[in-house]
Amino acid sequence: QVQVVESGGGLVQAGGSLRLSCAASGRTFSSYHVGWFRQAPGKEREFVAAISSSGGRTSYADTVKGRFTISRDNAKNTGYLQMNSLKPEDTAAYYCAAAGRWALISTIRGYDYWGQGTQVTVSS
Repeated sequence: QVQVVESGGGLVQAGGSLRLSCAASGRTFSSYHVGWFRQAPGKEREFVAAISSSGGRTSYADTVKGRFTISRDNAKNTGYLQMNSLKPEDTAAYYCAAAGRWALISTIRGYDYWGQGTQVTVSS
């Protein structure tokens, strides 16, 4: 079993940057793919980015491609989401999750373990 805790959210001006962290407990973290999702008020949770268990593969939503970078450090049991050129429409609660199957990496049902989320607010 894996438990994940997000951190690094906050308030930033448009054009700014934030780095989110996803700290995981459990010795099997390196066996799981890691994904980031976000949910704005009144909207459904949506896929943002994912990275494979080894870090060799990544996937991004079109809305963040070129601005966000996902990474992980298995030695530290931690995943990261570097967010640059932030826009007001990036405002949402961001969730980290751990998944077992890459084929379902952009879907909510593909993930087994979820964090509680961290709020990101981008002001215009």
